[in-house]
Amino acid sequence: MLKRKKPHRKRSKADASDPVAYKQRSIVGSKVQHGWREKTGVVTQWKGTVLDQLPVNPSLFLVKYDDFDCVYGIELFKDERVSTLEILPDKSGRKKIMDGDLAELIVGKAVEHMFEKDDGSKNEWRGMVLARAPVMTTWYYITYEKDPVLYMYQLLEDYKEGDLRILPDSENKQVLPTEPGEVIESLVGKQVEYVTEDGTKRTGLVIHQVQAKPSVYFIKFDDDFHIYVYDLVKTS
Repeated sequence: MLKRKKPHRKRSKADASDPVAYKQRSIVGSKVQHGWREKTGVVTQWKGTVLDQLPVNPSLFLVKYDDFDCVYGIELFKDERVSTLEILPDKSGRKKIMDGDLAELIVGKAVEHMFEKDDGSKNEWRGMVLARAPVMTTWYYITYEKDPVLYMYQLLEDYKEGDLRILPDSENKQVLPTEPGEVIESLVGKQVEYVTEDGTKRTGLVIHQVQAKPSVYFIKFDDDFHIYVYDLVKTS
């Protein structure tokens, strides 16, 4: 049973040792490591897998860092907080896709996901399985009703162990937070503005449309490195 790791350190960008050379070949699917300059000036070390490069903003990469459950959006070659970016040899030997039928069963569905807290008690989180993750194909993108950030877990293992329950169709319609606005063919590439409960305005970019749920989009806000997930449906 997986323990829910709380996100998480916010990240920024840094100088790659030779960004031009790296840009000449795709780094999607590569294992990378780099330094990250924190607000205190201390440089911490990060290692992870590059999942995707966003066509709407080619400078932006989705990265799954080791020991963190959420997916980060980082401009690996532009962010001045990133340093000594290295492409590591792939020694993992990618796992083959398995349980395809079960994968089809859970993608696009509202679920209850069980986590074990530090005291051993169980905690249910309601969310939606969005897609099979690219590159790390035994992992799945998921987001949660109370925490609409993009996460990754090996959900088939949880399903087999009884820690992931698919909700009935009657409960499969409204899991994600909604924002006003009509659904059109695609909102990818659109600038958005979001007003928080305390009245603070945040601006961001719609970077991806979820195939299994076309009204659901990934949003990268300018002031944050997490990827947020919203159902952009017009509500009455």
